[in-house]
Amino acid sequence: MNTKCRLFVCLLFVLSLAVLPGPAAAASQPGEPADLVEKARISYESMSRDPNFSWIKENWHKVQAVFIVPQFLKGAFIVGGAGGSGVLCVRDAESGTWSYPAFYTLGSASVGLQIGGSVSEVVLMALSRKGVNAFYQSSFKLGAEASVAAGPLGAGLQGATQQNLGADLIVFSRVKGAFIGLSLEGGVVKTRESWNTEYYSQAVQPYGILAEQSVANPHADPLRRSLSATGQ
Repeated sequence: MNTKCRLFVCLLFVLSLAVLPGPAAAASQPGEPADLVEKARISYESMSRDPNFSWIKENWHKVQAVFIVPQFLKGAFIVGGAGGSGVLCVRDAESGTWSYPAFYTLGSASVGLQIGGSVSEVVLMALSRKGVNAFYQSSFKLGAEASVAAGPLGAGLQGATQQNLGADLIVFSRVKGAFIGLSLEGGVVKTRESWNTEYYSQAVQPYGILAEQSVANPHADPLRRSLSATGQ
């Protein structure tokens, strides 16, 4: 092979490296965990502006943790199925600052009365230390390790909802802009270890993220600011 041919082959090789996507290019793109954090922020901010969310603003001082599932999918089978991924942030009892998020899945074999399929936004508020501690397990069942009750559907039902303040977790759910009563009794919450590792670029357990606050990712700061602004 003469010199010109060698140079031509080398040029083609260099051009192929420039065109083909490599690991660095893939890493620069936002991954699924980052996308979920952003969707959770958008969902929470939208719900927090809803007048039906006023009860939370008035009782925000009681909330110790917030679990946001921006897309909770419900099926329409003989035995209904439901599930979605979400993020949890915990408020530090002393400083009042919110932790960076930990990732979980929420699934249930049956969720209330199901008529057709639907996509809803779900927010769980932990009102007790027991409710927060349940999330430090790799998996737990709602209603067993932590009691759960439906949150208020509007200002007119605030009195009735006061009875639910004894629950460890209260649930708010919205479908197509309308708040609905949703029972998650028997639902299972599981840690998404691979997403926690991907988002923080190291293996870390929920307790390290939420309680020890040993890791950080500035990408989640807008979500933390939205939580801090609630009730102000």
